[in-house]
Order: sequence, then C-alpha cells, then structure tokens
Amino acid sequence: MADPAADAAADAMRRQQLLIGVNLILREIINMDSDSSSSDEELDVLERFLPDLLRVRRRRKVPRLENYVEEVMPRWTDIDFKSHFRMSRETFEYVLGVIADRLRRREPGLPMISPEKQFLITIWRMATPDSYRSLCEKFNVSRSTALATVRRVTKALVNIAPAVIRWPSRDGCQAYWQGFEAISAFPKVIGAIDGTHIRVPAPHINPEAYINRKGYHSIQLQGVCDHKARFVHCFVGHAGSLHDQRVFRLSPVQDFLDDENKFPDGCHLVGDSAYKLHENLMVPYRDNGHLTQRQKNFNFCLSSGRIAIERAFGLLKGRFRSLLHCLPMTDTAEVPDFVLACCVLHNLCILQGYELNETLTAECCERQADPLNVGQQAGQAAVQNAAMAKRDEICARLILRNV
Repeated sequence: MADPAADAAADAMRRQQLLIGVNLILREIINMDSDSSSSDEELDVLERFLPDLLRVRRRRKVPRLENYVEEVMPRWTDIDFKSHFRMSRETFEYVLGVIADRLRRREPGLPMISPEKQFLITIWRMATPDSYRSLCEKFNVSRSTALATVRRVTKALVNIAPAVIRWPSRDGCQAYWQGFEAISAFPKVIGAIDGTHIRVPAPHINPEAYINRKGYHSIQLQGVCDHKARFVHCFVGHAGSLHDQRVFRLSPVQDFLDDENKFPDGCHLVGDSAYKLHENLMVPYRDNGHLTQRQKNFNFCLSSGRIAIERAFGLLKGRFRSLLHCLPMTDTAEVPDFVLACCVLHNLCILQGYELNETLTAECCERQADPLNVGQQAGQAAVQNAAMAKRDEICARLILRNV
C-alpha cells in the first residue's frame, strides 16, 4: 500500500532536483561560447531534465460530488430538506419563482448553472458554517462560480427587500399594536427595536474600529420587528465598536420619529435602556434601586413586548447559522447585503408559515443592553419632558401585575 508521506517526500525531492537542473542548464547556456559544442556533461544534463521541463503537468482534478443536486436532493424527504436548508420546499419554490429571472444571463456568454442550483448554493452558504471548499465539493462547482453565485443571489434578494421588509402603513398600525398588546399588555406598540452583532474577519482598513465590547470584530444589525418577529426595518453595516444609540442616530429610524405618518395616533416603538427616551420610543425606567411598584410593572410589560426583537434575532441566527459564526468574507463591504438577504428570507419563511423550533434560538439571544449615561440622556428638555410625561401616563394606566 502506498505511503502518502513517502510519496510527498519523493515528489518534493524531484522538484528540488528539477530546480537544480534548470539552474545548471541556464548557467551552461550563459557561459557557452557561440562556436563551441556542448560537452558530454552538458548533454547528459539536458537529456536528464528536459523531458521534465517540457512535460505539461496535468492539473489535479478536485474530487467533487457529481449530480448531488440533480439526483440526491430530489430523494430527500421534506424533513431532510428543512433540516439542511432551514426552510420548507414550498417556501424555496415560492422564493425561487420570485427571483429566478434575476439569476439568468441576460447577455451572450458561457452557460450558467440553473437558478435552482444557484439558490440552493446560496442558502447552503447562509444556513451552514461550511467552508467554500466544502460547498464547492458538494455542489460540484469551482470556488469562483460559488462566490459569483452567492453574490448574484444575494443581490436578487436585496432587490426585493423593500417589498418584504416594510414599515407598517398608517392604516395598518392598529393591527400591529393589537398584536403587541395581546402579548405584553403594553399599549400602542408597532415595533420592537434592538441591535445584534455579526462576527466578521478583521477588516484590512481600520480593523480596531470593528472590535466590539466583547472583544471580537463585528458589524451591527439594527432591527425593528412586529409582534410576529417579522422585520419591518433593517439597518446593517456599521462597525461593532459603535454604541447602539449612535447606530440609531445614523439610521433612517431616527428620522421616522418625527414623522406622524410613521407613528400615527400616539403609537411608538419599545427598546431597551441603550436607547434614548422619545415620545415615539419608549424605554424602561432606569433601575436605581428605588423604583415604585408601578415603574417595575411598566418595565416588565415593556420587556414582554421587546422580547419580539430578541426572538427575531434568535430565529434569524438559528435559521442562518453562518451568522452565528465568523462570516468567511474578506471584503467587509459585502457583509451588509449578505445579512440583509438573510433577513429577507427570514421574513418570507415566516410569511409562508414555517418557523424553526424555538429551542434552536436560545444560544442566539445573548446581547445585553449597554445603558446610556446621564450625559447622553440630557438635551432637548421640552422633547424629553413630553416623552417622560407619556411614559408616566402609560405607567399609571397599565394593570398591575405581581412582578
């Protein structure tokens, strides 16, 4: 039986001898007089090494699974398909029907793999922490094809994001706040807001800016979701070192706060203590050890509503496990679209009625609020006073619970 280590050593020795031979031949050619004939020694060297120099080495064929998509996957049960791709076949077919035209070549060129295979490759990349090498072997494609495929499908999903991740309409807000009130007793909530970190490799430019307070490189995803854990707004891409409130100020949601059409009839978002109190963004009373029973009750009810966004992030990362690990993307600029594409699929899966087992999401809900300090809470006294008055009014109206 062949010894791989011995074969490798012999191959390395042969390459070394070949390099020595090339060097010797070049030296002899340079030193050779134009009218002299080659010596017997020179001819021996040429005879020994030229066959190796002239031989075209065949590229090693990378072993891959052939016809895996065409022959193996069709035999999977629905449970197998859900286990591997984190969505039902029905959801897969629905989304494929929406984006298929965007995955076909529009100009002459080499044949492309089918839209179905492109979508499967991308979901596998999102749903597993597998390396590109493993993915390429499984789907019988080259690395360049896999990379181009993931970018193409990601772009197609991002293009439909405005139709899938939508802020509630003015007329639709009531259904949202009724949903939140049913799970938390907190009135007039149309969304829960929070942020989560997506681990990335250290960027080449300004890597220290991406180190979050837990010590690893990340970008931030700020999400707003409804009572069913569907995202109604996503803002992704800022460096992990930024505070949640800073990310919030850079996001469109900051501007939404002053738009009556976004917050009709006195409705609002709920967030944790990392955010600044606003009439349209309710946050907990700061626990200084002297909270009244009603203030504790307010915090409890608010937290019960805010669980929706923690659950949304948990489902997102539980479904797309690549977001639980360090994304294998050396170009940080590609990460936001990839994450947003995962959010699009998250919403579509829920809309199609397929949710993951809740036990899969417990490990994902690990973030803790980083409270604002008093200095950050100060400013715009009139706005703050109005927000505090609204919070106190809600606090007084809430039914007391044993908390």
